[in-house]
Amino acid sequence: MRRPEGARVALLSLGTRLGEALKAADLLETAGIAVTVADARFAKPLDEAMILDLAASHEVLITLEEGSVGGFGAMVLHLLSEKGALDAGRVRVRTLTLPDTYQDHNSPDTMYAEAGLDADSIVRTVQATLPEQKAGRLRLA
Repeated sequence: MRRPEGARVALLSLGTRLGEALKAADLLETAGIAVTVADARFAKPLDEAMILDLAASHEVLITLEEGSVGGFGAMVLHLLSEKGALDAGRVRVRTLTLPDTYQDHNSPDTMYAEAGLDADSIVRTVQATLPEQKAGRLRLA
C-alpha cells in the first residue's frame, strides 16, 4: 500500500487497474492532493480491516475494477454499510466499473478510457467527489 502522510483520497484497486491508480495518484499529488493507493489483491474474502481503515481515514474512497455493477465495489459498499462506516457521512465513496453496455472493440487503452477506468478518468472522479470541487475551488491542469 502506498500511503503518504495526510492522504485525503484512497484508491482501492482490484485487478489490473492498479497501474492507472498509481498514475492518477501522481497527477493528483502534483496538485497537492495526497492519495493512498491500495491493492485489494482479491475480491473474496474482503480485507475488511484495510477497507474500514481506508474509509475511516480518508475523505474519499474510490474502488476500481474491471468488473460490472454489482461486483467488488458493491461488496465494499455493503461492508461499509453493514459496519456503520458510512453513518457519520465523513467518507464519500465512488465505484468505478466497466459499463453495463456493449463496448465496441478497440485498443485496450481506448476501451478503458471510454469505460472511465484510465488515470485521467480516475482524476476527474476524484475532482468531482472532493468537497472543494463542489464549492468550485479545486483546479487541476
